[in-house]
Formats: sequence, structure tokens, C-alpha cells
Amino acid sequence: MTRVLETDVCIVGAGISAAMVAERLAERTAADVVVVEAGGRTTPLDERFARRARMLDYGENPYPNDHVNGLTGTGTLYRSMVVGGSGLHWGGAVPRFSPEDFRLASLFGVGDDWPIDFDELEPYYQEAEERMGVAGEQGPIAYDPRSAPYPMPPVPLGYNLERLRSWAADADIPFWTQPWAKNTVPYQGRNVCQRCDTCSICPTGAKYTPDFALDRLIAAGRITLLERTVVRRLDLETGSDRVAAAVAVDRNRPDDPVEIRARLFVVAAGHTWSPHLLLASANDRFPAGLANRTDMVGRYMTGHWFVSAFVDLPFRLYPGLFPSNSLLSRKFARPGRLNRYVRHDMRLWESTVGREARLRDDEGRLMLGDEIMADWRERTERSTARVRSYYDVLPDRDSRLTLDAQRVSPWGDPLPRIDFRPHAESMSLRAHTEDTIRFRFAELARAGNGRIMSTRSSDLFEHPGGGCRMGEDPATSVVDANGRTHDHENLFVVGAPTMVTGGCANGTLTFCALSLLAAAEMERELPRA
Repeated sequence: MTRVLETDVCIVGAGISAAMVAERLAERTAADVVVVEAGGRTTPLDERFARRARMLDYGENPYPNDHVNGLTGTGTLYRSMVVGGSGLHWGGAVPRFSPEDFRLASLFGVGDDWPIDFDELEPYYQEAEERMGVAGEQGPIAYDPRSAPYPMPPVPLGYNLERLRSWAADADIPFWTQPWAKNTVPYQGRNVCQRCDTCSICPTGAKYTPDFALDRLIAAGRITLLERTVVRRLDLETGSDRVAAAVAVDRNRPDDPVEIRARLFVVAAGHTWSPHLLLASANDRFPAGLANRTDMVGRYMTGHWFVSAFVDLPFRLYPGLFPSNSLLSRKFARPGRLNRYVRHDMRLWESTVGREARLRDDEGRLMLGDEIMADWRERTERSTARVRSYYDVLPDRDSRLTLDAQRVSPWGDPLPRIDFRPHAESMSLRAHTEDTIRFRFAELARAGNGRIMSTRSSDLFEHPGGGCRMGEDPATSVVDANGRTHDHENLFVVGAPTMVTGGCANGTLTFCALSLLAAAEMERELPRA
């Protein structure tokens, strides 16, 4: 027998975008909210210190049971399917996009403009930072525009990064502290960052994870969370384009289907499972999938690439606290007028590469006894830094997620397949972009009497998004500027899937800001608090 739940809002997914929407709606409306998550619970805060120890000692996953067996697609996708989503594993870096990221076509004649600009999204960036508890340092206003200070002071820089910032100043590249979703003052009952450098599992709760927000809402009686419940499809009202129900299976009671009926539906299942759910919901009225009247669902999957280098430095650095901390520059993300398009960020870390004790010298000769110590002392008179730049990659229309009929879930549903493809315009710019970045790395090194040891380029799509891109024209987009699907007035998609381009910075804060922007639109149709 089908179990039926009725609510005002049904949110599919329990990751960072879902948490943002649920928290805002719970604060500003009187709506009943149900959050549906395919995964279950994993390590709570009071167990994270012990789990961290086992990760360090034995290499164990600190978040056991964070995936649902049988729900694994093909391509670049995150494996986390758990209350908290990929936001459990993330490092916590939260830079904003630059204003230029939203106006590529208008400013540079490449790619597409977003249907919103930086100024429209800026209040939601600030709100997301306040909800997480972001620690940051204001960079030069020309490169780091903000309307208000960061909620918390920055994570303190150690000696090494202070020394590197001074060194980089000789190259006329302003660097400032990477912003982090990590407490530097006690916040929401969580302790401060101890800079222990195991950010994949924070033992103090200083790093924001979405389960914290969801648990607060549950404790206050403001949301209902359905765990271990897989939404298989969305059904429409008879004779209408409105969504009537989310049809799901309870993994604890697989023989008893679950149906969640709601006024509004919010798909917050990330860049993979959000477009997948729309495609899997095909019916007679929408044979290619919901919100897919123009065959746009699953298209324009996006992300960005990077170039990195190791730099030999003419001075000594010392191992310190939180070596994962980094310096950030957005100088080259805001380049002004260009003869040929190239934009990227720049990050700088300390590194021990090339400075460890070794048994063989540069010629491969075996060293013994005092030779080893003499070699090590000589090489540690100098130091190594790591520098990396993300640059945007324009997505192709055929960079897409599709349903793979050859691979099915335990319930017989086809699984997702992602085939990322850069636009031909990006491919034509790639050599120019990467040569420019390497040149700037070399300039940075030379200005401080250093030298480039090695460089590498990555074509793995980092911080992926897309598949339900936003836009004004239904012929080229799936949702409008507020995340509402063009085809279904009561269906929203939020977060990473709505990205138009991948930018040249980590996308998580932008995913969150877009989710809050969508939640503000939903409020208009819900009872006020």
C-alpha cells in the first residue's frame, strides 16, 4: 500500500543547496517542509574526533555508509549520497565569482551571459556566508567587491604564508587569505578551527556541514526529514503541467511505495541527480523528461580546468599549522579590456615537494649515513611553493548527462552518464590561456628570485555544475533566473545544476547563493511566518 505524505514544500536532496533553501523557508514562512534524502545518517559531530583518528591511523573513510549501493553513474560525479551530501567531505573554500563571470558575452564576446548579474546575487552571497559562518579577509576592493564585511575574521596566516605573501608582492600580485566556511569564533554551538589540517572531517565542528543546519531545523520542529528514501520520479497532476507528487521508495520498507504531495517541489540533488530525476520522470505529456520540452535537460554540463606549478624559492620555510590554507588573488579574474580572452584566479600554498629526506641523489646514486643528512640540509636551505590557477571552460551544448539504459538501479531505473565536452571556443583558447598562466607563474617566480620546477595542466572538470542551466529563453535553458522551471510553475531546480558557466573559482558559494535566490522567490507563494 502506498504511504502518502502531504506538505507545502518537498525538497529532493539533503546537501548544501537543500539546507540553504530549507533554512530560509523555515525562518521566513509558516510552510510545512519535507526534505527527502536517498542516503542515511553518518558520523555525527560527537563522533568525528574518533573517526578522524581512525582515518589518520588506518586510512578509513570517516563517513561510513555515505553512499547508496547501486546508485552510481558513469563520468565525473560525486559518490556522496547521505544526509549532508558532498558538503561533508568538502574542504570549505568559499570564494565568490567575479562580476565578469556573469557577463562573458557582453564584456569579452565569448560564451553566454547569465540572466542575473553579480549585483543581484551579491546579497545572497552575503547571506550564504552568514548562514555558514565564513571567515575571510577583504581583498583589494577592485578585485574583491563586497557590500559588507565577512561574518568572521580570517583564519590566521602562519609564518610560511605571511612570508609567501611578502614574496609575491614583488611581482605586483596582491594576495589575500582564502575565505573558508570555518569558524574563527564560536558560532551556532560549534567550536573554532584548530588548523589541524584534516578538513575532510573536522573534529571540532568548525567547518560548516549541511547536516548541522538540518539538525537544527528538525530539533525546532520546522522540517521533516525522510532518510533512506529514493525519489524515483515526479508525477504531474492529471491534465496539467503542475507537479503533483514525488514517487519514492523507502529503503527500509522497499515493498511500500511513498508518495509526497506538495504545493512546491524543489530538486536539490546536485549536478548529477537533479537532471537525472527530470529525465527519469518522462511521461506522455513530456516524453523526453520533465522540464525538457526543448531538449535542454542534461545539456551544458560545466566546470573548469586548472594549471599548477611548483616554485623553487631562495629562502627557508618551516612546516606549520594548517598547510592547506592558501593565499588567493583575483587580479587576473578582473582583467579589464582584452585583445584575446583569458581569465583565471591564482592561489599560493607552502609545499614540501622536493625537500623531503631521500636515499638517492639527483643522479640516482645511493647515499648512506652522513651523506643523507648533508643532502637534506643543503636542499632545505631553499623551499617550495605551489601555485595554481582555475580558468573557466565554456560548456558545449553536447556536454551532457544522459540516461544509460545499459546500467540500471536496484529498482530498474536507468543510471546517469555524464560526458563533459568543452565548447570549441574554449578549445581554441586553451593553448593561449595555459601559456598565459605559465608566463604569469614564471613572472611571479622571477620577481622573487625563484624558478619554476614543474608545471601541469588538468582537464578534469572541477566543481562541476550545469544540466539545468538558467536563462530567459526556454529554447536554451531549463529554469529562469529564480530557478523555476519554464515548463512547470511549481517545480524549482536549485544550486549547481542551474550554473550557466563554471567561472574561475570554486563554485560552492555560488551554488548556495543561487539556492537562496530561488528560496526568496518561493516565499512569495507560501504562508508567511
